[in-house]
Amino acid sequence: MNVFEAVKQSVTTRQAAEHYGIKVNRNGMAVCPFHNDKNPSMKLDKRFHCFGCGADGDVIDFSARLFGLGLKEAAEKLADDFFIAYDSRGRASPKESVRLKLAQEKQSRQEERDCYRMLCDYLYSLYEWKEKYAPKPEDDEWNPLFIEVLQRTSYIEYLLDMLLFGDKEEKEWIVREHGKEVRKLGERLSEINRKRRRNSIADIRGYRTGRERGRSLGYAGEER
Repeated sequence: MNVFEAVKQSVTTRQAAEHYGIKVNRNGMAVCPFHNDKNPSMKLDKRFHCFGCGADGDVIDFSARLFGLGLKEAAEKLADDFFIAYDSRGRASPKESVRLKLAQEKQSRQEERDCYRMLCDYLYSLYEWKEKYAPKPEDDEWNPLFIEVLQRTSYIEYLLDMLLFGDKEEKEWIVREHGKEVRKLGERLSEINRKRRRNSIADIRGYRTGRERGRSLGYAGEER
């Protein structure tokens, strides 16, 4: 099986588009990356078609246009990105197929672990914010982080339950549909933690500076 046949049998255009960061809605529509599209006008499934600019083709055509590649280069890129086995002589290599399948499974498990870890970190932060920013009777407004706790806690717990107890398809769906969102959460938490560390260091330095000034004033008083 050559690279063109292997890719077309293994990957749909929608799967490729989502893998490369294009958001596809439930109806299979997306904002077209090939023209200045403001509303979703591209239909993605096994093939793709844009009702705005007329772009049309299969998954290899899509990747070729998206990355400015020739058809063979696009097919090879898809094969590499989706761990699709093929060989240049037109017949599948069983040994290579097994190797690529194992590599794909390993990557999937790692993505699930990363997703689970970041969701756990976020849930822990939500629990922490619930205690720290709970509104008091005298508060006129609720802290935005406490509002976020109310809006997000149950949903994050649901995603974690799916990653822990769901079947293979459900776990893959979580990573595929929410992976980008989870990575952004991880980046946000990292930034929050960096700010906390900077503030803690500033507080410690301020405390030390205050003590040193106090000692200096005390010594000066004794001398007088």
